[in-house]
Amino acid sequence: MATINRVLPIDLRSDTVTTPSAPMREAMAAAEVGDDQYGEDPSARRLEEAVAALFGFAEAMFVPTGIMANHIGIRLQVGPGEELICDADAHIVAHENGGLAAHAGIQTRTLPSARGLMDPDALAAMIRVGDRYTVGTRAVEVENTHNRGGGAVYPLETLQRIRALTDASGIGLHLDGARIWNAHAAAGVPLREYGAIAHTMSVCMSKGLGAPAGSLLLMPEGRSEEARSLRRRLGGSMRQVGILAAGAHYALENNLDRLSQDHENARRIATALRDAGASVREPETNIVLVDTEDAPAVAKECFGRGVRISAFGPKLLRIVTHLDVSAQDCDTAADVVSSVLMQSPERG
Repeated sequence: MATINRVLPIDLRSDTVTTPSAPMREAMAAAEVGDDQYGEDPSARRLEEAVAALFGFAEAMFVPTGIMANHIGIRLQVGPGEELICDADAHIVAHENGGLAAHAGIQTRTLPSARGLMDPDALAAMIRVGDRYTVGTRAVEVENTHNRGGGAVYPLETLQRIRALTDASGIGLHLDGARIWNAHAAAGVPLREYGAIAHTMSVCMSKGLGAPAGSLLLMPEGRSEEARSLRRRLGGSMRQVGILAAGAHYALENNLDRLSQDHENARRIATALRDAGASVREPETNIVLVDTEDAPAVAKECFGRGVRISAFGPKLLRIVTHLDVSAQDCDTAADVVSSVLMQSPERG
């Protein structure tokens, strides 16, 4: 068992819990700023141009959250009373508070999928042509990596088949790329190849990359004005946002290449828990899922012992590695979680 020799707690609830490093704070403090509502924040413009170029998009827009980026991107393709297809565990239907229905009148239809990765043949059977009697499908949404799928990575060939399907059907494709950086690190797929899959795409700067806040919506040429109008309507326009954009730009330039360390730490935790007899799903990236009979009770007990993990359902735990935890921290956390699991009622 690992020796606990660090200051607790160890927070593995999400990769959103990271705090800015001293160099990131320095970059933020030195940021050149202007009023972004007027399009005059140079730091925001530089970040938007850099990320758009990485993925091969014409335009990008900085927004406060990934939920807003997804919402606006989908609304650029799907109107009120029209249909979006996604997998049954997609973040947009499981964790975005019904925003597409509540704010945009968009109907979602879902496809149960292994690890959240939709099969193109099954997807093809769901697409409907609309008429006066039938709601037509206007777009498909994919999530890469997939959160509730345990950080699962879509094979590039599968994504390409889905894009070909949407093209043949004359509908759009939105890619929720909140953790696309992890997919890139795990699969080695160039970012531009992921970008080529989508008509619109969201990318998050505050998860694996460790920025304090912010996501970007990537879109084709000519859609920026409409997107910025929607951002304002949703209350997402900000002023001297360059302070946040500078932190995100620092994260992009300094933290992308280290994501493989998080993936290795996730495998480290999974191996330790499995060796202790836990039911662990093999991680592909930085998310470890553990099956247990009473996840909330296990998470609560771990919290009391200084390790924070998430109850991701009644019988499912989620553990997420990130740049603020070391390999030694992960050993300590695995020791605590193993101990709690072995004492749980299912162990008798």
